[in-house]
Amino acid sequence: MSSPSKRREMDVMKLMMSDYTVETINDGLNEFNVEFHGPKESLYEGGIWKVRVELPDAYPYKSPSIGFVNKIYHPNVDELDILLLCTKQLADLIFERFSFIKLWLATASRRSIRIEISGSVCLDVINQSWSPMFDLLNVFEVFLPQLLLYPNPSDPLNGDAASLMMKDRKQYDQKVKEYCERYAKRENISNSTAEVDSGDEEISEEESGGSSDDDIAGHADP
Repeated sequence: MSSPSKRREMDVMKLMMSDYTVETINDGLNEFNVEFHGPKESLYEGGIWKVRVELPDAYPYKSPSIGFVNKIYHPNVDELDILLLCTKQLADLIFERFSFIKLWLATASRRSIRIEISGSVCLDVINQSWSPMFDLLNVFEVFLPQLLLYPNPSDPLNGDAASLMMKDRKQYDQKVKEYCERYAKRENISNSTAEVDSGDEEISEEESGGSSDDDIAGHADP
């Protein structure tokens, strides 16, 4: 029986050998992004998502955590949009400490940081029925495609999507396609990095107008 670390390496290697683009985080195999394409003959066909994977130390005996980084409209994938007022230093700390949470940074001002926390997947086979017999290839070739092909509005993480799907399927289908067109293109899977860079530039411009780093760090936010 292979050790958890050996199994982790084997499963990630199988993904790469199956032509999945894998982007490691912090030069390790516990956390990484995988490029995922919407299944054919589905509303999500043509869409491209960056999917964040976090493997616990006990993997494969404990299930991986799976989340969509760029937006997707689906009853079983959550979506929460909040506005956080904080210093840039606190925002950097949030990114560092909660790296698995999907965060997009769009700085409206020096202390106003918009954060979207979304993408967690409600999938029984991952959350409750996981077995060491499964591997990461199963996740991306079977479980996620099945999730997108057969949404379950009776067990939602996105209540709005579930409600719309049950009340007006035509409008729901249209909204799924709109999300795909707006958020699931090639350029979208790198948007988070671009937005962080843009936010940093904006902060720098404001600080050059008279605010210093000491001033930012030394005062509590209202």
